[in-house]
Amino acid sequence: MSMFATVNPATGEKLAQYDYLTDEQLQDALARTDAAHRSWREVPLDERIAVLHRVADLYRERRDELARLTGLEMGKPFEEAKGEIDIVASIWDYYADHAEDLLREQELSVSGGGRAFIRTKSIGSILGIMPWNYPHYQVARFAAPNLVLGNSVLLKHAENCPQNALVVQELVEQAGGLPDAYLNVFVTTEQVGTILADRRNQGVSLTGSERAGAAVAEIAGRNLKKCVLELGGSDAFILLDTDDMDLAVEKAASGRMYNSGQACNSPKRLIVVEDLYEDFVSGLKQRLTSLRADPDTEMAAVSIGPVASRTAAEQLQEQVDDAVSKGATLHLGGTMSENGSFFSPTLLTDVKPGMRAYREEVFGPVAVVYKVKDEAAAIELANDSDYGLSCDIFSASPERAIAVADQLETGMAWINGISGTQADLPFGGVKKSGYGRELGEYGILEFANKKIFRLPAE
Repeated sequence: MSMFATVNPATGEKLAQYDYLTDEQLQDALARTDAAHRSWREVPLDERIAVLHRVADLYRERRDELARLTGLEMGKPFEEAKGEIDIVASIWDYYADHAEDLLREQELSVSGGGRAFIRTKSIGSILGIMPWNYPHYQVARFAAPNLVLGNSVLLKHAENCPQNALVVQELVEQAGGLPDAYLNVFVTTEQVGTILADRRNQGVSLTGSERAGAAVAEIAGRNLKKCVLELGGSDAFILLDTDDMDLAVEKAASGRMYNSGQACNSPKRLIVVEDLYEDFVSGLKQRLTSLRADPDTEMAAVSIGPVASRTAAEQLQEQVDDAVSKGATLHLGGTMSENGSFFSPTLLTDVKPGMRAYREEVFGPVAVVYKVKDEAAAIELANDSDYGLSCDIFSASPERAIAVADQLETGMAWINGISGTQADLPFGGVKKSGYGRELGEYGILEFANKKIFRLPAE
């Protein structure tokens, strides 16, 4: 896509387009957010808190409208989109509710007498580079903590979500946020580099692909800018044992197919011990066969929407075709629609090293199931990944599941449940899934100056 544009992924119809900023407009935006920070940081904390609460209220008031807009631009079914808006409101409220505690002055115990304490201060204008798969949630977990801290935000959204991008700025301003403390910018990849090289920018948070993360981190490092990266994952779902196979299958299916499989922490590699494997594959195939898709993403009966773009559907087709051509077994699906960007729910087994689907992140409604001999083999396979975001471990014994999860190279682990998100839980990974954390206490400290004050003994 050569510009910011709304293209309905269900039909392929272009509905709106927006020009990139000129270089002069970008310089103006940098100056405005820099100036806004110097004013916004002086706004009393209780007033910044009130703005965040009001943003949360506006999300709830406009819930259906924003859910429809999300479906229009990236294909999320209406009920799922409403669920995203609910989570977003909870994030804005969380940082408003807990800001005083999270930013409280911290006394230190020091030798030599006197006193020392830490105050948590803002650092400046921070760039956020956000993806399309959760066009409001991803922004909220970056913007809410930084705004209440006193930083200003320059937000570069995905090129296929321009209307959602604009409405977030509208909500912050309507809530009483200082003008330009949150500023959306339609900029090119090259202009992102300009922002990071500019002395008025103090850091960047990116959620996106490994390739985008590497490029941004390189520029940020060269310019000594703090960088937080969330770069997706190829999360393992491990079924060790179960007293309820139907529940295990349902969890795997719903987790893998939610948001049409377009979630960084979706269970993409389903690893099952051999004595449960046949029943699991049979049950999963039956469950996926029951799913249906429809171009009208507002219909309550829609169980899966299109992937976000025709390009994304083509990428999935290439990954599936590559696996099948090299010996993988296709049990179900594996085809894209003639029009729009629907991709049929797909089930693959016998995926091996050398196939793209084994090593790459498969970002769509494709379930890949692996059979392993035992617990040790499950751990080995789960760790044979360049990614390390999250994992889901299922066992009738929570203690066994925890022991296995403790051996996995991930930033998060969910026991007898599917990896999700909530405002008070830190979110992030290791390895090529990136570094840094968002949400919870850690999310507000990534772009903070923990400023130390030392007073001598009297």
